[in-house]
Amino acid sequence: MKPVIVTNNPKVIESYKELCKIVFIEGEYMDVLIAVRDYIHKGHELLTHPLSGSIKPNETPYKSALISSDVGQMNISSTTIIEDSILTAKKFIENKKTPLWTESILEDFSEIDFRLLESAMGSIGL
Repeated sequence: MKPVIVTNNPKVIESYKELCKIVFIEGEYMDVLIAVRDYIHKGHELLTHPLSGSIKPNETPYKSALISSDVGQMNISSTTIIEDSILTAKKFIENKKTPLWTESILEDFSEIDFRLLESAMGSIGL
């Protein structure tokens, strides 16, 4: 089973477009979480934690998540995790907006998100 990557990180497309289905979100961190939630509600399963890594949701504009390509019954665990993650991210973002970072810093955040995804892909054998 190849996973589906939901991301707003252009670097992910370049590296994984031949390996998996990619859902590219033209938007911010929260837009990715909402898209993941919508897929979970349709019966996909969450394969990575939406708040993985040590960077807070209000610090980085980039987010990538893995979900199952298979669709089944709505998974309660996945639903709870994504809903709680959205609430947590909202708290961070409402408390302090994501800064307008320089291009260099944005590239660093893109790389961090990419490496977290790369590690997750390795964990599932891809």
